[in-house]
Formats: sequence, structure tokens, C-alpha cells
Amino acid sequence: MAVFERGWGDWRRGREAFHGIFSGITNAQQRRKIAVQIPSKITRLQLTNPFKIARRATDAYREVISVEIDGGIGETAPARFYGETVQTVEEALKIVGPVIAADLDAIQDVMAEVETVLGGNYAAKSAIDMALHDRLGKKLGVPLYRLWGLNPMKTPQTSFTIGLDEPKVMAEKARRAEAYSILKVKLGTPSDLEIISALRGVTDKPIYVDANTAWSPKEAVRKIRELAQYGVELIEQPTPPSDLQGLKFVRAHSELPIIADESVKRAADIPALAECVDGINIKLVKCGGLLEALRMMHVARAHGLLVMIGCMIESSLGITAAAHLTPLVDYADLDGNLLIANDPYVGVTVEEGKLVLPSRPGIGVMKRENAGDSPPRYGT
Repeated sequence: MAVFERGWGDWRRGREAFHGIFSGITNAQQRRKIAVQIPSKITRLQLTNPFKIARRATDAYREVISVEIDGGIGETAPARFYGETVQTVEEALKIVGPVIAADLDAIQDVMAEVETVLGGNYAAKSAIDMALHDRLGKKLGVPLYRLWGLNPMKTPQTSFTIGLDEPKVMAEKARRAEAYSILKVKLGTPSDLEIISALRGVTDKPIYVDANTAWSPKEAVRKIRELAQYGVELIEQPTPPSDLQGLKFVRAHSELPIIADESVKRAADIPALAECVDGINIKLVKCGGLLEALRMMHVARAHGLLVMIGCMIESSLGITAAAHLTPLVDYADLDGNLLIANDPYVGVTVEEGKLVLPSRPGIGVMKRENAGDSPPRYGT
């Protein structure tokens, strides 16, 4: 276990951290029961280019809400598709702060208390969970991946997303995305095959396709058969989220792996999907945070499923938190921070397409001195 590695400092502190993370500190004298204040801030992230997917109109910006808990910071990017907004998160945070009475080191215990109050407010829970992990990592002086005993050199390459547009525009965006090794292409229009054909005219990079629930089962089977001829490597969420039989039909007739996204939110959803898809896409915002993401990974592996970790359009704070889990996954789609022009943080970076984790304690991000000076991005 990583808490016993040399360089972590005092052994007793390491032992307490182990129990704090995974089981809680049971000695009443060691517990620090307080009513927690959770200040929050809404930030508007400006997209480098308008971004469109099959089920949503073009966006020029996205709003995220950040929180602070005893020096730990977290962020969430609530999605209306899942019934949450920055306003619902703000209201949830007002309710939950005064009722948290667990030792903040015992993240599992704290989140159990949060669950009793917030229930389905998963975006809010994600921000709290993230801040608690950041706080504990900072307290122990180690990055998150060390809390879980992970090797930061085993991060995968991340895909880079090309949003929906005219085929020639998407092809040009793909051509400009030269810094990224894998492309994720949004589809779900009558021009789907024309789009992929146009992209193949400018790049031979691996392509993941995300239909964002836009196809019927029979349409999906037909399109997947044709997309396979263009070297597409996987298909994400081809059909509506509640149509599990439709997903099962598609998987049975597909030569490409089928990855569930909108159909799977939390670990409890996975058993019903196990024979319908080849893998799942985990997002901190929709599942409720890092603890639940880890549970989802364990359940998915127990069912023989592939694991992708994805994101919303977020700053480097949210993206970096998720990136600490990437040594455990098969696919990473962590490019939300690469699509914005005013990223307020510096954290995980991409070198030759590969995610490079920061070695700073906690999540490991730093405030950018001038968020308007975010490095130029390509594609989208």
C-alpha cells in the first residue's frame, strides 16, 4: 500500500491516512467533528470554438462551480441532461455544509453523510469529494495517485474531441489537432459517413466515435458496419440511454466495441449493462466523485468490461482530478480543459498525446496567473 512507501514521512501518520481513507478513524479522540463551511464560486469557461453534439445545441461557454473545504479545492461542471445546474449545486452546498460532522480525513465516512442529505445531487457530491481528496493529499504531502498506490507512468494517451460541424470544417479541425494521437469524433447527423470520410482524407489517427444517443438500434448497426471500414476503433453511446435492449442488439451485431456513457452513471447501473456493452465511460460529475469512480472501476472489471474515464467541459482542476485515476483505465477522454480559452488552472499536461500527471500534493493544480493566457488549443 502506497501509504507505507519511503518518503511519506512519519509511519504513524501513514497508518492514520490508510484508515482515514478506507475505513474511517474509529477512535473518538482522533475524530474532529465540525460543521463544515463550503464557500463556492461560479466560473464561466469560454470555449475556444463553439461546441456541438448530437443532443445539444452549440455552446459558446460552460459554467463550472468550484468549492473549498479546509484548504482542499474541488470543481464540478453540472449538466442539464442529468438534471443539474450550477444553481442546484449552490443550493445543495448550502444544505450539506452544516450537517457534515465526520473527521475530514475519513472521506468515505464524510461522503456517506453527504449522501444522506444530497441524494441525487451527484454534481455537488463530486465537488465535495474532490475537495476532500485534494485536502488529504495536501495534508500528507502526496499527489492523489500515491494515495491509491498508482504508477503515474502508466497513464494512457487521451483522445481529443472534434465537435459537430460541417464535414470540411471538422476535417480542418482534425488536421490542426496535430498534438493529439487519438481523435474522438462527435456524430449523430445524416452526414455521419461524409464526416468520417472527410476526416480520413486528412488523418490516419485512431478515431473513437461518439453518437451521444442519436441513433436507433438498426441505424447504429448499419452505420457501425460502414464506419468500421474507415478504421474507427470504438463506438460510444449509439442509442438512447434507457434502451438497454437496443444497446444489447447493437453490441450483438457490431464488430466494434460499444461503450456506454449516458446509460451508466454509477456502480449500481453496471450489472444491468454487463451483457449490453463492452465497456463504460466514467465521469466524476455524473457519478459523484472519485470514491464512486473507483467503485465503478471495480464493478466494471468484475463484469469483464473495458473502462474509459471521460469528462465534461471543465477546467484543469476537474480534469486533473480525474486524470489521477487513469493508470487504472483502458481509455482516457480527458480533454475538456483543452477546449477552453480561459482555463484558470495549470495541472495535468499532454505530451505527445500522453497524459502527464503533476507531482504536487493533492490534485496538484496551480492557479494560472492570467487565465486569459491559456495556451492555444486546436481542433474542437
